[in-house]
Amino acid sequence: MKNTAVIGVGQTKFGELWDKSLRDIAVEAGLSAIKDSELEKGQIKALYVGNMSAGRFSGQEHLGALVADNLGLKNVPATRCEAACASGSVAFRDAWLAVASGSIDAALVVGVEKMTDVHGAGALTTLAAAGDQEWEASIGLTFAGLYALMARRHMFDYGTTKEQLASVAVLNHENGLKNGFAQFQMPITIEDVINSSVIADPLRLFDCSPITDGAAAVVIASEDIAKKSGNQAAYVLGSGKGTDTLALHDRKSYTELLATKIAAKAAYDQAKIGTKDIEVAEVHDCFTINEIIALEDLGFVEKGKGGRFIENGKASIGGEIPTNTTGGLKACGHPVGATGVRQVVDIVKMIRGKCFNKLDAKYGMNLNIGGSGATAVVNIFGKEPR
Repeated sequence: MKNTAVIGVGQTKFGELWDKSLRDIAVEAGLSAIKDSELEKGQIKALYVGNMSAGRFSGQEHLGALVADNLGLKNVPATRCEAACASGSVAFRDAWLAVASGSIDAALVVGVEKMTDVHGAGALTTLAAAGDQEWEASIGLTFAGLYALMARRHMFDYGTTKEQLASVAVLNHENGLKNGFAQFQMPITIEDVINSSVIADPLRLFDCSPITDGAAAVVIASEDIAKKSGNQAAYVLGSGKGTDTLALHDRKSYTELLATKIAAKAAYDQAKIGTKDIEVAEVHDCFTINEIIALEDLGFVEKGKGGRFIENGKASIGGEIPTNTTGGLKACGHPVGATGVRQVVDIVKMIRGKCFNKLDAKYGMNLNIGGSGATAVVNIFGKEPR
């Protein structure tokens, strides 16, 4: 595999974007990434679009052609990638594979979702389709319910507390305060989380990521092109993807995500580095319990101790592994098809040393999860090629 790097990034504001359409935000993010890369459109040889369910959210399918057309990428091969909430990182990984194989020199990845064009119940029905329709969604088991089951088991097995769950939300809101792209820029307290409305016990409203519109984009290119770029490149050192059962009840454990472990091992092996080398991580926190389990499954903390790890400040900026330092899904928002690409955008900014949080990392990683853990993608980035 050839060395590759991200040389351009772009993002829209995340939130309730009532005055913008699906195509508007996809084009905004895509053009921003191309401009940042300093490439001409003719140098982009493929387009990958990460999107979960534009057909149900916005009534628009065939997104590869739609985005290519509106970006002015005429006759460029365009592919839509779907893997529930991991759609963005799957699109990124497919683009990485195309460039790393040597078949093309540069590709554009756009992650996009417009979720507020339907009412709340419609959005929940669409999101439930990322689980097992026959065995979960049809009986009313929402994703909040699935992650509540994980949280309850984690609490039973390891003594994890509601306060530790709440500490995830508090930390991520604190990290998102200065993020101009974030949906929420407000501090919250442990008491705010615990006293908020019950969604699926033990998860409260502030334990849950919101319904969000938004898009993010990156340009990934060969090492030769990266070396000519005016921007500092963030090299892709490793990428792994894992798959597990779609239904939660078919898994051996409710407190670990096997797909994450598979993806992480592949990424670590390719990058030839380990957890002690990673300086910053963007992990999937669609619900607070997910961030706790993610840090455990990625190897940063022993199984069962993730809640205490976050509560004690070890995932904070200045801690052992700064996590979700731009706000995570909880504060940034979670436009499901865009989240994985947004995570990459933020890690690249930190590799460049040009993020608002002032972090300047040699190595960083992202973890993007689809559904209740049926799909996981881990990418590792660094300042220098392997």
